[in-house]
Amino acid sequence: MQLIAPQHVKAYVTGNKNDFIDAEAICEAASRPRTRSVQVKTVEQQVLCTEHRLRKSLVGRRTAVINQVHGFLLEFGVIFPAGYAALDRVSGLMHSCELPIRLINAIERMLEDIRQLSGEIKKLDVEIKQNLVQIDAGQRLQSIPGIGPLIVSALVADVGDASVFKSSRDFAASLGLVPRQYSTGGETVLLGISKRGDKYLRSLLVQGAHTVLYRVDHRTDALGRWAKNLLARKPLNKVACVLANKMARIIWVLLTKGGTYNSQLLA
Repeated sequence: MQLIAPQHVKAYVTGNKNDFIDAEAICEAASRPRTRSVQVKTVEQQVLCTEHRLRKSLVGRRTAVINQVHGFLLEFGVIFPAGYAALDRVSGLMHSCELPIRLINAIERMLEDIRQLSGEIKKLDVEIKQNLVQIDAGQRLQSIPGIGPLIVSALVADVGDASVFKSSRDFAASLGLVPRQYSTGGETVLLGISKRGDKYLRSLLVQGAHTVLYRVDHRTDALGRWAKNLLARKPLNKVACVLANKMARIIWVLLTKGGTYNSQLLA
C-alpha cells in the first residue's frame, strides 16, 4: 500500500465532488507512471514521529517562555544575553536591580517552568538515543559530519526505506533542498530551495550543516575544503543549504548501499 499526495489527485477530479469521482481520480492518478507516492509508515515510525513532534512542541513552549522573560525584564531596564545558558544570571540580576518582589516571584515561576520543560526535553533526547542503538543504520549515519542522533531518528521516522527514491537527487528533492525552477522558452531560471516535504527534517539538516560550517576552519578533509571554497564566494546561509543538500545525498547512499562515511572521498 502506498499514499499519493492530494494535490496530485485533484487534477484528475472531473465535475462535482463525490465518492465515485474521487475514487475514479485516485485510480487515474495511481495509473500514471510519473505520479509520486510514498509508503505507509510502520507503527514504530509513527511512534518516533510522535516523540519528535512532542519534542518540537516542548522546545517551542520553552522558547516562548524565555522570550516572555526577556520582554518583562526589558520593561524594567534589565537586559541579559539571549539564549538558554544566560538564564542562570537572571536571578542575580533581578536582586541587584532591586526589582519589585511580586515581579521577582512571577519571573521565578517562569524560570521554574523553563527548567521543567528542559528536563522533559532531555528525557526525550535520552529515549531517542537509546532507541537508535537497535538500528544499524543509526550508527552508520552518525559518521556523517553534522548528523547526530536527533537527525538520524527523524530520518528513520520520516523516510524509512530510502530505496523508494530512484536517486540521491530525488531524495534531496523530497526534503525541499533542491532549487525551484521557473524556466520557459529554453531559458533556465533557478530560484531558492523548493521547501517541499517535511519542514522539521529539513530544518534539522540545515542546522546540522551550520554546525559543520562553524568549525570548517578546523577541517582538512575533502568536505572541509569544498565548503571553504564555497564560503569564499557565497553567503553563509546559502552554503548551509547547499551542504544540507549534499548531506541528504550522502544519507541516501549510505541507506541504500550500506557502508560508512569516508571523509577522504568527495564526489
